[in-house]
Amino acid sequence: SDGGKLLVVPMVGSHWLSMQEVVEKLSQRGHEVVVLVPEVTWNIETTQAYKVVTYPVRQTLEELDNAF
Repeated sequence: SDGGKLLVVPMVGSHWLSMQEVVEKLSQRGHEVVVLVPEVTWNIETTQAYKVVTYPVRQTLEELDNAF
């Protein structure tokens, strides 16, 4: 396909580890990818393959850990 724009919004506890590889491949194929993540999160690593935009949340990492 021709390059397009893609917004990815992984939720806490989502399948990000599986999605990350797909997102990176789409970026390599010319898609402009933006990943929107909360400031407090687990396992959502950044890379130069896509742009990461964070948004503020009220929850602390400790509260997140306790919730799960």
